[in-house]
Amino acid sequence: MAQNLISLTLSDADLAAIDGALATLEEKFVPLISLQPGEVRALAKMGDKSEAFCRQTLTILEQNPQVVPPSLNVAEAQADLRAVDQLRPRMARLERLSKRADDTVIALGSDILTAALEGYALLRVSGKGQGLESLRQGLSARFAKNRRAADPEPA
Repeated sequence: MAQNLISLTLSDADLAAIDGALATLEEKFVPLISLQPGEVRALAKMGDKSEAFCRQTLTILEQNPQVVPPSLNVAEAQADLRAVDQLRPRMARLERLSKRADDTVIALGSDILTAALEGYALLRVSGKGQGLESLRQGLSARFAKNRRAADPEPA
């Protein structure tokens, strides 16, 4: 039975519009940074509980500037918090879109593989009489088992 989870056709105009939208996102997101895994591990991370703590602390510090030393840039921390609030809903939309794109690629790949496997099975059955045996044998490399040399038996 043939599988067809999705049929997708993108026109040249669609692709141009998508590429334009991606170019705009890349242009507008130039200030975003990329961290190395070691850098990420070394950073203090703001989770849900610590976010509430941070918001409350920054509000208290803003309301009581007399206790804030010049070395603590509360305005910069507040600007960072505003940027987080601005980015989060947009990143959530991008993540949902990325997840749908990933799922679509998986479904398309599954449709392709299923069709190819059915086609290969047809070649095995009816390809012999059609002079396709050598081509089918070339395709059979996909199914070749990687056989390791048998371990010598102990004496």
